[in-house]
Amino acid sequence: MDTIAAAALIAVGIVAAAVIYGRLHGERSAPASPLAAGAANLNGDLPERRAALARREEALAGRESELALKHEAVDGGRRDLERELERISGLSVARAKELLLKEVEDQARHDAARRIRQIEEQTKHEAERRVRNILSVCMQRLAAGHAAETTVSVVQLSADDMKGRIIGREGRNIRALENLTGVDFIIDDTPGAVVLSGFDGVRREIARLTLEKLLQDGRIHPARIEEMYYQAKSELEHHIVELGEQGVLDAGVQGVHPELIKVLGRLRFRTSYGQNVLAHSIEVSQLAAMMADELGAGTKVARRAALLHDIGKAVTHEIEGPHALVGGDLARKYGEPEAVAHAMEAHHNEVEPQTIEAVVVQAADALSGARPGARGESLEQYVKRLRDLEQIATRHDGVDKVYAMQAGREIRVMVAPGAIDDDAATLLSYEIAREIEKELEYPGQIKVTVIRESRATEYAR
Repeated sequence: MDTIAAAALIAVGIVAAAVIYGRLHGERSAPASPLAAGAANLNGDLPERRAALARREEALAGRESELALKHEAVDGGRRDLERELERISGLSVARAKELLLKEVEDQARHDAARRIRQIEEQTKHEAERRVRNILSVCMQRLAAGHAAETTVSVVQLSADDMKGRIIGREGRNIRALENLTGVDFIIDDTPGAVVLSGFDGVRREIARLTLEKLLQDGRIHPARIEEMYYQAKSELEHHIVELGEQGVLDAGVQGVHPELIKVLGRLRFRTSYGQNVLAHSIEVSQLAAMMADELGAGTKVARRAALLHDIGKAVTHEIEGPHALVGGDLARKYGEPEAVAHAMEAHHNEVEPQTIEAVVVQAADALSGARPGARGESLEQYVKRLRDLEQIATRHDGVDKVYAMQAGREIRVMVAPGAIDDDAATLLSYEIAREIEKELEYPGQIKVTVIRESRATEYAR
């Protein structure tokens, strides 16, 4: 029994071990079954996917062909449309492009003109405000006389019987006076006065001094006239130096060469449009100094150049060339700085201004000459300037009428409204002003006003 029981237990153990081994073997091999199934499925689907891709490629190729056909159709339609437009408009493509470019260019010009007008208005407003401030300050600080001088001098007589003594027996005294001095002695019915007439201020001054000395001495005959003449001439040379020194002192300039002082003194007897040149130079020097100080420029250079800017007028009959260039060379000869000589040469644009001091001297010179009553003009010059202004304006297209106003200080240009629009009118006024600056010489400034007027008329019936 014991043997049978033991055998049974062994058999049961073998069976249990077999069951356990079977279960373990089954769990380990189970995962391999889905992978095998997936691989089998993939191997089966690959041909189908390749076929699907091939079908898709064929569809894309077909669509590309359709798009190419449509593109060709669009190009053909565009060409047909261009030919039809050319037929209707009567213009080729090149001509149409040219017209379009011209229209764009015109529009750009109008836009540019409008922009220029806006910028000019802003700049002009700011510049005028600044200029008015500077000029008003300088003019208020400088009070100078500017009465115009003439080409005659008057010598007062103590009695009318002196006229006979001045004339002399058979006119020998007056002939001697006129031959020596080169001045006309006018003795007429004017009570108690003799008029001396001559364009050379130095000669006229010598004649005045000679006659005054003769009247004081009381002895009037040709020999005495000659003696008094040379005395007056010698005194005038010393007087000219004194006038130059006084002018330098009044202008506040130091260290001027004695020869320049002598030449400067001779300007006392020269006039420009009736304005005394020495008085004008002193006034310009004072104005230029104040303007340079307001602008932060070189005050000493501006003051010095302005005082000497017209010095060439005293020697222009001896040296050829414009007085501005002659004055610049004279300044260099007597040791003046280059900045001073340049400002002197540039005050009438004989050379292009390169420094702020040169521009200041220009402005001060124009301001001194433009003061009311400072200068006079002959009728011929006045009429010529008006005629030149009108000719400059009328040679432009679209100009209907031109009117010179305010003694040539302003011109008003009437234009045809159909030929010139508002933007073109702005450009026209700018062009006329620039041409006036280039072609004419004038004191002060000239205002150019372009007027464009459009009228619409209708009748009610």
